[in-house]
Amino acid sequence: MPKSSSNENFSSYIKFFWLLVLLPFLGIGLVLLFAAKGWIGEDLPSFSELENPKSALASEIISGDQVVIGKYYIQNRTNVHYYELSPNLVNALKATEDVRFESHSGVDLRGLLRAVFRAGTAGGGSTITQQLAKNLFHERPDSKLERVIQKIQEWIIAVELERRYTKEEIMAMYLNTVEFSSNAFGIKSASRTYFNKLPDSLNVQEAAVLIGMLQAPTKYNPVRNPNNSLSRRNVVLSQLNKYDFITDEQYDSLKALPIKLDYQQDDHNYGLATYFREVLRKEMLAWCKEHTNNATGKPYNLYTDGLKIYTTIDSRMQRYAEEAMKEHLTELQRKFNEHWKGKVPWEDHPEVITEGLKRSDRYISMKASGATQKEIDKAFATKVDMKIFTWKGERDTLLSPMDSIKYYKKMLQCGFMAVEPKSGAVKAWVGGNDYRFFKYDHVKEGRRQVGSTFKPFLYTLAMQEGYSPCYKVPNVRVYFDLPTGESWSPENSDAEYGGMLTLKQGLAESVNCVSAYLMKQFGPQAMIEICRKMGITSPIDAVPAICLGTPDVSVYEMVGAYATFANKGVFTQPQYLTRIEDKNGNVLQEFVPRQVEAISEETAYLMTNLMQGVVQFGTGARLRGQYKLTAPIAGKTGTTQNQSDGWFIGITPQLAAGCWVGCEDRVVHFRSIEMGQGAREAMPIWALFMQRVYADKTINLYTGDFPSPTEPLSVELDCNKYKQEGGTSSGADDKDF
Repeated sequence: MPKSSSNENFSSYIKFFWLLVLLPFLGIGLVLLFAAKGWIGEDLPSFSELENPKSALASEIISGDQVVIGKYYIQNRTNVHYYELSPNLVNALKATEDVRFESHSGVDLRGLLRAVFRAGTAGGGSTITQQLAKNLFHERPDSKLERVIQKIQEWIIAVELERRYTKEEIMAMYLNTVEFSSNAFGIKSASRTYFNKLPDSLNVQEAAVLIGMLQAPTKYNPVRNPNNSLSRRNVVLSQLNKYDFITDEQYDSLKALPIKLDYQQDDHNYGLATYFREVLRKEMLAWCKEHTNNATGKPYNLYTDGLKIYTTIDSRMQRYAEEAMKEHLTELQRKFNEHWKGKVPWEDHPEVITEGLKRSDRYISMKASGATQKEIDKAFATKVDMKIFTWKGERDTLLSPMDSIKYYKKMLQCGFMAVEPKSGAVKAWVGGNDYRFFKYDHVKEGRRQVGSTFKPFLYTLAMQEGYSPCYKVPNVRVYFDLPTGESWSPENSDAEYGGMLTLKQGLAESVNCVSAYLMKQFGPQAMIEICRKMGITSPIDAVPAICLGTPDVSVYEMVGAYATFANKGVFTQPQYLTRIEDKNGNVLQEFVPRQVEAISEETAYLMTNLMQGVVQFGTGARLRGQYKLTAPIAGKTGTTQNQSDGWFIGITPQLAAGCWVGCEDRVVHFRSIEMGQGAREAMPIWALFMQRVYADKTINLYTGDFPSPTEPLSVELDCNKYKQEGGTSSGADDKDF
């Protein structure tokens, strides 16, 4: 064979060899090019999309003392910055997922080659940055080919992420995107859910539990699968030891420890201030509809836009209010059940049960499906497995739906609110017993007859017109002519009459004849007008009976009105929302409460003096005796007809709070005034709450007296200094009274 021909053949072989060698790389290059251009697979994200990845963020409800008390979400996710991460988390993630995270540029070629040559058995084929790319920008592939293409796109995105973000930012972004089971998305939600901590407070073993879950969140869930979680945690600890993040001694001691959880079910039905959070949710939904998110051009989405909702609620006071309610009502419910043992409260009102049945979800559903009355009656008489509320916790039982209706009809309910008089800031809000079982809010939504807690508004008129707390009136029946031609005269609850009583005595002992006397002087319309100035918006009929508290008013209105007395006569609308921020901390709106000069400073001070008599020697005296509360307190008890509603509203210089207790239906109540009065039903909750608040030195509630008016008083408060001619005063214009 000629030499030239041999050379040509050899040259051809060389070219063919290099073509075989280079062709795969050329192919990979073309695939990378096509993937980068989006000609195959999904379109790669744009620069703006990389800067603003689309993750659903929960909106957080933040208390006045900077505690996250709840969230609104589709996915329970809240982003954190790198500085908010414990080094234990960062080390555990590196040791387990990507130990060369600091040295590679998004794709770890060394780890990738090892994974390829060992057919994936050695791991290391995917960096933290690649996993972030996958979490942010990819849907699940439908085929192996699509997954290969997607993997290539992840490399490209990972390199872009590394170019545009620091390692710290990538680490935080990754931990914000991952899922941790139990409806916890992102490391901040997971830290709170499993350990009730912020991410920067996690210790080594807690961090190992959470990072271990990333491989399989449900399988390694420490609540559902504690043994799996313990085993996986120790694997992470082993990796930390392997790469010298912890010593051999630390590893040996930590792996022997059990997993200690502080599990918080971050659900709308659980946690602090559930009723408040629902009231706020409805208001926030309305707010979102009226405000446009500039980033999307659409109205804000409460469940995905990561709003920061700052409230006035104090998490400590909120907890104390809920504890006080539970402590008192647990015992009061026991007494109520004993009180009605062998009898039914609705014996004379069977319609209460019938109406309750017709309002139930089961009845409505069966009616809608076309069930006959016979089928409905049978269903409601048949025992079924159900969970019921008890004051000792949720309980599984076997009960018929009809019996469950009767059970709940006898359940005492509660509404409680505390507010800071000067600012109007709502500090605590207890809308009911347990939001899982009772969805109705008894603070703002519910209105009940207020009884004698309404009397201070009438006495306010007297103080405004120059009367003194020492002014005496006769304790005799007063008669009113009604439009029907009949007359009406209120009776004293103790049926005792005669003698003279000061206004301070009349209010302290809640004497109806004294209230009737004042109503005769001023009339219903004047009382209604003063109520409106002090924030009462509920309907009030202009009839003499309002002097005894016949109107239905909410706890929210009553506490706000009483706070006016402690705020020197200025009514401040109770406020629970201070500002709203977007996910980046930009303030979207701030809120300022409405204020009105409702009554004079002197009138407000005189009323606090009057209501201090309630606590000193009147119906609220047990606050001093039984509950040992020594700080200045003014307040008023209230009990309605047939003991259907029990009230107490008390004020201190820096805190006003009020409580209502009663059953869902007014026909269900204590039969005796001894047990059914506001001083027995509602006042103990107020007292237990205040005991806890005063004891908490971090709150540091002021214990001094109510501040005196800036101008000297026009009346004398020391009743011993008055000249009482004939044992009484002749009228409001008598300067000796």
